[in-house]
Amino acid sequence: MFEIIKTPKIDFIGKRNIAFMASGIFIAIGIVALIQIARGAINLGIDFSGGTSVHLKFEKPIPMDHARKILEQSGLKDVDLQDFPAENKLLIRIKKSDIETGKVSENIVRIFSEGFSGTKFVVDSTTEIGPKIGKSLQKDALIAVAIATAGILIYIAWRFRFKFGVAATIATFHDVLFVLGVFYIMNKEINLLLITALLTIAGYSLTDTVVVFDRIRENMKLRYKEPIPLVINSSINEVLSRTIITAGTTFLAATALFFFGGEVIHDFAFAILIGIAIGTYSSIFIASPILVVWKGRLRK
Repeated sequence: MFEIIKTPKIDFIGKRNIAFMASGIFIAIGIVALIQIARGAINLGIDFSGGTSVHLKFEKPIPMDHARKILEQSGLKDVDLQDFPAENKLLIRIKKSDIETGKVSENIVRIFSEGFSGTKFVVDSTTEIGPKIGKSLQKDALIAVAIATAGILIYIAWRFRFKFGVAATIATFHDVLFVLGVFYIMNKEINLLLITALLTIAGYSLTDTVVVFDRIRENMKLRYKEPIPLVINSSINEVLSRTIITAGTTFLAATALFFFGGEVIHDFAFAILIGIAIGTYSSIFIASPILVVWKGRLRK
């Protein structure tokens, strides 16, 4: 098999305290983001907060300043505009409105018909989500994350042992909270597409961790007389080339999506890029060192 690094001998386990401290900061930020989501004090998409999304396609480009101005003059607040110049499309998202649900999209179409009377346009799509449905979607998303986490724990515990399952679950939680924390710091929108990205990241992180755990389990059987930290360190080094190649090729694919996938999946691709990097890091610096700490305490 092609190897990027020939017989590496990197002391990953020896750097576990530094990694734990750095990851502790990431996890704390992620937990703050979770609390802010529960309080509704974060940039929630209309999926979770309720609102209206209208996609318009114009026959020719329109000035964004004028579009924003006519919406403000019509009394619509908290409007998010996103243009797609290559296709002359405009996405209008209004998180909350005093206008009755079902009437917002009609109101937007009327405003643009009057404001751009000389420019023809068609409505590509319309989505209206009430606050109750938004809350319900928010609850369903949290349940989906909880079920996925429980599934990971059960699968790894069945595949290996309970201790491996706990370590993999902590590492996966670490990755999800890290990405959530980055989105919180950058004030990016938290929506269903991000939840999809987080579940994808959880799956990728788990697969990456399983590869390392497989080698650790094999070596623990063959080298049962050697100290656990030495066996785990050697195992990580043995699969390091494969880990780098797998992460690198996946990262390249996600990079292509990020730059050429269009605005709609831009944030999704961004989350995946961070997730691949942090998932690779956690399988080496978080999941495996947790086994060392746990086993050390059990022997006392």
